[in-house]
Amino acid sequence: MWTIFKKEFSSFYLGFTAYLAAATFVIVSALFLWFFDNEFNVFNTGNASLSSFFFIGPWILLFMIPALTMKLIAEEQANGTLLWLFTLPIKNSQIIWGKYLAVVAVVVFCLLSTFLFTITLQEFLMPEQELDYGTIFSGYLGLFFLGCLFAAIGLFTSSITKNQVMAYVLAVFFCFIIYYGFEGLASYNLLGSADFYVQKIGSYTHYNQFLKGILDTRDLLYFIVLIAILNQFTIVNLENKK
Repeated sequence: MWTIFKKEFSSFYLGFTAYLAAATFVIVSALFLWFFDNEFNVFNTGNASLSSFFFIGPWILLFMIPALTMKLIAEEQANGTLLWLFTLPIKNSQIIWGKYLAVVAVVVFCLLSTFLFTITLQEFLMPEQELDYGTIFSGYLGLFFLGCLFAAIGLFTSSITKNQVMAYVLAVFFCFIIYYGFEGLASYNLLGSADFYVQKIGSYTHYNQFLKGILDTRDLLYFIVLIAILNQFTIVNLENKK
């Protein structure tokens, strides 16, 4: 597994993909938080918090992470190098988890790059004011788990097609459905009491718990179990190709 991880990790960093992803994440977030005159601008909200960042962060990751994952398996299939991987003395599960963890490492790098926002926000506070670091930590934790979920979805879609563009489009679509699709459906109140359970299927409700500073094991298990299931589906797809 670590052989695959190091291979993909090196590919992301030596090819500057990780730096480009982090720069994109930071710049787009900064434009909305500090420069664009909109409802997310910190100066317009009047609150010394990163709530705006944690609101727009998932939407940036929703489009960015599929771009990182779309080639991981689809490109291997198109180039024929997937057959070479099958000849190595490693399990298919190790191939998938190695690739997955490499993407997670990039997600972590992107999140760490935004810690500058916290330092900047601190500079605007009055001497008697303090940031709620507990809520900021839980917000980053929620964004991390959401990014990990998007990575699992992206890797799965990359395993079901040889076309990288199709893998990207499918990943964005499924990420949107799992993040906001179920929440949007439940908001119409069409299913009565079942709307509550529809909300729980999506990740939006679970992510919002982190933003409130609530670390509930049920929310943690939601992300962990769903990621494990998606990666298992990807492993099964790889087994079928083998």
